[in-house]
Amino acid sequence: MRSRSFFLLSLRQSAFLCGCLFSLSSAWAAEPVGDFKPLRATADSWPSFRGDERATGVAVSTLPDDPQVVWQKQFGKDAVFESTAAIVDGVIYIGSLDGNFWALDLATGNEKWKFFSELGFKAPAAVRDGKVYVGDADGRFHCLDAATGKPLWAVATDAEINACANFYKDKVLAGSQDGSLHCLTAADGKPVWKYQIEDMVQSSPAVVDNRVFLAGCDSLLHIIDIDTGKAITKLDIGGPTGNAAAVSGDRVFFGSQSNFVLGCDWKKPEIVWEFKSEARKAPYQSSAALADNLVILGGRDRLVHALDMASGQEKWNFPTRGQVDSSPVVVGKRVYVGSADGRLYGLDLATGEKVWEYDSGSSFVSSPAVAAGKMVIGNDDGVLYCFGTK
Repeated sequence: MRSRSFFLLSLRQSAFLCGCLFSLSSAWAAEPVGDFKPLRATADSWPSFRGDERATGVAVSTLPDDPQVVWQKQFGKDAVFESTAAIVDGVIYIGSLDGNFWALDLATGNEKWKFFSELGFKAPAAVRDGKVYVGDADGRFHCLDAATGKPLWAVATDAEINACANFYKDKVLAGSQDGSLHCLTAADGKPVWKYQIEDMVQSSPAVVDNRVFLAGCDSLLHIIDIDTGKAITKLDIGGPTGNAAAVSGDRVFFGSQSNFVLGCDWKKPEIVWEFKSEARKAPYQSSAALADNLVILGGRDRLVHALDMASGQEKWNFPTRGQVDSSPVVVGKRVYVGSADGRLYGLDLATGEKVWEYDSGSSFVSSPAVAAGKMVIGNDDGVLYCFGTK
């Protein structure tokens, strides 16, 4: 099983290379625009890849000090979970590379409905107003009824979709490896505008007020006016990235394929600091979490890094035995993150000390989703785990 996992991981790395964070309260400093209700994690929900519209990776729910496996479910022999789950109203929404997208009961793991797309799902789903929005590896962006799985509409793009959608007012924003960010009406999928870059779009867009932040494989950070679809800013970031840009106040943070992590002032705009690991130089495919003045993300150097939000100085790092493409999630004073070594780690937020560990025996590329006192994550062997209080 483990050799299959690392083979898949190598394929993903080659494909990508060829193709191409303050406290929770401060993250919500700006008020929502008009009656626009952005995606926000609650105690009972994790509605998108990074939990909220600014991609901060912070859960509102709590977890027990020693999370136990409440249930685990083995899917088909071809199932591989790269996608991160969404959790809303007691239901898990997650897709696999075997072509299936499931709605599962959070309490039991029992199937509520299933939707099939031949080439499968790498993209995480976003759930809003009783609808599930998710792209597939065939390049189709789907809107499904959250209660039944009934297809409501679909839009074709020209390449694979592996990014999570985001929302602004009555619009949904979806990136594609065709080099486009598509703005569609959320109700019926009608095109509003399409923003084109010179390379693939693999990163999930972040939204602040009427701006969308898109870190691209074209080595640029794009800040786009959502009302017009026109660029406000294009900042040279020195290398391609497929990471979600995590936003807190006037700063935005992400790692790159060029072996560094950037902290940028998006209002000026300029790069404020740049971090390069002195120990091991390797790309970053993990999206950052932002909490307690720290930027926390994993690297292909097998380390989880915590950087000072203001200066980029490394506060701590934690070594794993494999690449860390999984994106960390902050739960209270802990950080939870998976590794290619098959383990899911719980780390002390302040010190990076390991306080909990679970060995699944197969690589984690997917990231944790935390809601209603439970943590859900899938691995490369097609096993979906739900942790909490037994």
